[in-house]
Amino acid sequence: MLLKCPECELQVSDKAVNCPHCGYPMQNEGKKKRKCKTGNRRRRLPNGFGSISEVKGKNLRNTFRVRVCVGKTPEGKPILKSLKPICFFKTYNEAYQALVEYNRNPYDLDSSMTVKELYEKWSTDYFSKIKDSSSRTITSAWTYCSSIYSMNVKDIRARHIKGCIDNGFRVETNGKQKGQKIYPTASTKSRIKSLFNLMLDYALEYEIVDKNYARTFEISDEIIKEKDENKKSHIIFTEDELQTLWSNVDAVPYVDWIIIQCYMGWRPQELATLRLDEVNINDWYACAGIKTTAGKQRIVPIHTKIRELVKRNYDKAIKLGSPYLLNDTGQTHSGSYKVTYDKYKYRFDKTIARLNLNPDHRPHDPRMTFSTRCKRANVDEYALKEMMGHNIKDITESVYTIRDVEWLREDLEKMQ
Repeated sequence: MLLKCPECELQVSDKAVNCPHCGYPMQNEGKKKRKCKTGNRRRRLPNGFGSISEVKGKNLRNTFRVRVCVGKTPEGKPILKSLKPICFFKTYNEAYQALVEYNRNPYDLDSSMTVKELYEKWSTDYFSKIKDSSSRTITSAWTYCSSIYSMNVKDIRARHIKGCIDNGFRVETNGKQKGQKIYPTASTKSRIKSLFNLMLDYALEYEIVDKNYARTFEISDEIIKEKDENKKSHIIFTEDELQTLWSNVDAVPYVDWIIIQCYMGWRPQELATLRLDEVNINDWYACAGIKTTAGKQRIVPIHTKIRELVKRNYDKAIKLGSPYLLNDTGQTHSGSYKVTYDKYKYRFDKTIARLNLNPDHRPHDPRMTFSTRCKRANVDEYALKEMMGHNIKDITESVYTIRDVEWLREDLEKMQ
């Protein structure tokens, strides 16, 4: 009579003391269980089941490698092949579970995953370690690679990656260009190359591919030249443009966002993600920042001219139940008011166009405007660097001079 093993669910004789597949004890009655001294003894693998080995000295995040038995040599020795698509695991138990699953339902190890499946596995792991802004650039670059989504990873060669860089496109789903093919800019082409560098490094580490063909070539000189030519210098807002913004602060939505940025010097991403718990509405300053060591959690006073605008957004966020100072209530397709960089840029560009301001303005320009106007107002050089989040190389200033919020406020108020 055959029974089902509670551990691996394979069939076992009712007379068996242990499961021949996974070693699970099948007859415990009348026998005392021996206590494991370590409390963490690894399960014994039966003959022909496969192997689990710990790979040391290669600086791997996941060190337990699983290989399965696919046959025997004429001498009776097992033929082992790495489990696909993933053969490395973080713990022994995870590796053991994967081996059990394979033996329960064996499959062809030679069939590789598709490029899309690899991207999903790699991006899930990689995005958890980087900033949202970085993951968005990768996601955007990936949309231009649809021509090879269904290809097997093992079939990818340099020419396929170059094809995505040179001829890839995405189809616009919104706005006036809806339905049109959008081709990558020079910067996006560079990001596509970086995407495949990283993704195939991951595939190589986990033995999904034998070679990273993305690293066998560099982007062309034409792309590098085009990328350099497309770089635009920042344009500060003129006094007339600032006056136009102030004149329309109550008439045109999102004008207040630009004004706040002009008077606090935040990077677009910093302002978009500024949290209420980082804004002190009683003592009128914010403590936040990203990107650099000097820029993180820096204190920026709230200028008297924009306090009403900050308070207005603060109260609105409280009413919405949002943890963020800025909230986009105009587009809530995702059910969230959270402002991403893309949303901020979209609102910024729309506002600039509606007020007929310089069409070359970009979301980083208010930060440049803040810096320039502070310098014109003779704000202390080191106070400005602290508020901008720039490194101070002078040892006396960076180590031995402590500027509190009132000191910074006194300097900031010189700017009108």
